[in-house]
Formats: sequence, C-alpha cells, structure tokens
Amino acid sequence: MNNFEYKNTVKIIFGKGTIPKVAGEIPKDAKVLMIYGGGSIKRNGVYDQVKKALKNFELYEFGGIEANPHYETCMKAIDVVKENNIGFLLAVGGGSVVDATKFIAAGALYEGKDPWNFFTKRFMVEPKAAVPLGAVLTLPATGSEMNWTTVISRVSTQEKLAFGHPLVSPKFSVLDPECVFSLPDRQVANGVVDAYAHVLEQYLTYPVNSPLQDRFAEGILLTLIEEGPKVLANRTDYDAAANFMWSATMALNGLIALGVPTDWATHMIGHELTAFHGIDHARTLAIVFPGMMHVKRKNKKEKILQYGERIWGITEGTDDERIDKAIAKTVEFFESLGVPCTLPEYDVPAETIGKIKERFKQRKSKLGEKQDIDYKEVEEILENRL
Repeated sequence: MNNFEYKNTVKIIFGKGTIPKVAGEIPKDAKVLMIYGGGSIKRNGVYDQVKKALKNFELYEFGGIEANPHYETCMKAIDVVKENNIGFLLAVGGGSVVDATKFIAAGALYEGKDPWNFFTKRFMVEPKAAVPLGAVLTLPATGSEMNWTTVISRVSTQEKLAFGHPLVSPKFSVLDPECVFSLPDRQVANGVVDAYAHVLEQYLTYPVNSPLQDRFAEGILLTLIEEGPKVLANRTDYDAAANFMWSATMALNGLIALGVPTDWATHMIGHELTAFHGIDHARTLAIVFPGMMHVKRKNKKEKILQYGERIWGITEGTDDERIDKAIAKTVEFFESLGVPCTLPEYDVPAETIGKIKERFKQRKSKLGEKQDIDYKEVEEILENRL
C-alpha cells in the first residue's frame, strides 16, 4: 500500500427527517444564500423544509443551476454574494448544485480578475479564501457532499474542467434518503452509474497489496448492483434509498482512494463529451469506461480479472476472454438501468472524436494512473465506442 494522509472534515447528518437540523449548523448571525437548481426542490417539498428551518435567518435565494453547472450562471451568483455580503452558502440539490456552490464560495472571495483561473493549468491559481458552505443533498451520485472537488462547464469555450481545494469542502451535509422518493428514473440511473464509475476509477488500476481498500471498493460496487435496481423498481423503499445514498457518498469521499493508485482518465474524456454535446455526466462515463477497459486491458489486467471474479463471478477462460466478459457484464449492468453505452446512441458523430483528440493533443495531456494515456489512446478509446 502507498503512503497517504487523510482528513475529511465534513459532518454528515444522515437519515429521514434530518433536514430541519440544518439550522443548527449555520452561524446564527450569517446571511445565507440558498442555491438550487431547476425547481424540483419546490415540487418535492425540500424547499419548504429548508425555508422553514431557516426562518430565523436573513435568507437569500439563487436558483437555476444547471445539471452541468455553467460558469456563466455561477458568476451571476457570485455577484449576489458580493452585493449582499453573504456569509454562508447552502447548496440544496444534487452534485451539480454542490459543485456550483463550491466554485461560488471560492470565486466570491477571489481577488484576481477571473476565478476560471482555478481550473486552468496555465495559471495554477488556488483559492486563498472561500465563503463557508453546507449542503442538503437531494440526489445521490457525485459524492460532492463529502469532498472538496468541483467540476464546472464554461459554455462560451465548450470546456468542462475541475479543481479541488480543502477550502471549498462543505462544513456539513444533510442526507435524507427520502429525497430519493421523488426522483425520476433517469436521475436514479445516472446516480447509480456515476457512483459505480467513481469506484472503478479508484479500483481498476494496478495492485499495490491493499486488500482492505479493494474490499471497501468491492463492497460499494456490490451494494450498488443490489440496491440500484431496487430503487428503480420501488422509489419509496427507504432502506434501498438509504443504501444507495450512502454508497454514492462513500464512493468519492476519499476513503477508498487511500494508499492506492487512481485513474480518472474516463472522467477527463467524459467531460469532453459533455462539453461538446451536453450529455449527462454519468452517461459519458458509461460510454467511456468499456472503451477504457478494452484499450488498457494490459495495464489493468490484474485488477480487471479481480473485478470480474469478485464482482461478476467470472473465473473461466483465458485472461482476454475473462476481461471481455467483465466488460460485457459492466455494459449489461449499465444498460439494465436504462443507460446506453455507445456514442451513436447519443447521436455523437465520429467527427467529435477528432475534436476531443485535438483538444488533448493541444493540452499535452497525459492521463491515467501511469500517465500513459495520450491523445492517440484517447482516440482509440472513443473509437471503441462507435
């Protein structure tokens, strides 16, 4: 196992009926900006619960955060924070809302010209301060409620980029599984796939004799395989919703990454599909991951074989045959949730592959756990998904 340091300061408040507890987590004299998305929290009652809980606070609102949060929208929220001297941000929604709130938190106190500099390697700028924030999670998926990473899309340049810093880690996150009850099938399926892919990014690398981390990761994968379909079949199954929600949080709160190599190339490639075509983040991962496993089968052989055996019970055949079966079972699982796994199913033309290849070439990007995926292999991975 590799050396590591770990500190996660996010307080998790988990369970049914926990949303009112948000009031006790925010400084009493703070001006609060509640940030949310397209209005689903008003339909499912979460908005009213939060408003009631914060009735004694000076409360402002900013809605309209997109499913892939836009830099342009976040900049408008930053203006609201500055104009009203906001002292605390509360994200109420899914991972996109939490991500947006993290960027807003850092951007509002940035003294430079453009907080997009946080995302660009050319400037290598880190935030020096951030408005404190918390979250009320309504959609399990990204794990953003318990980590310090944010991903933002800039419409004007068709870019989707990430940065992370401890300053934008939430002070607390409220996780009420009953929020899952009102989610549409598409969002539940996306959440399961997103969490599953997060685990694979930290698991399908190469062995470093870390059996505990491997079994943590495998436990999350098996739980998602078991509980995800239950949530889709019966949205009011509280136990299934709770297990799904906690699995998504555990998939990306840093725990399973301790002491092991991680990849994230699938995410970097998937971000480009969202940037060019607006495809849901989780669905870009479902597209790219089978191609990644196919192209990098040599580098990832031992872990893919372990994955195939421990998750899918694949023990017979040559190494390549077992890897092919593991890829097929992964695709089968994603498709069973209603998530297609090829580019044509999203009307993505072959020409897009060339655009993405060129973008990675210009950036001189080296992806993967061994930094050995260049623009040519990015092209190969995507061509596998045609």
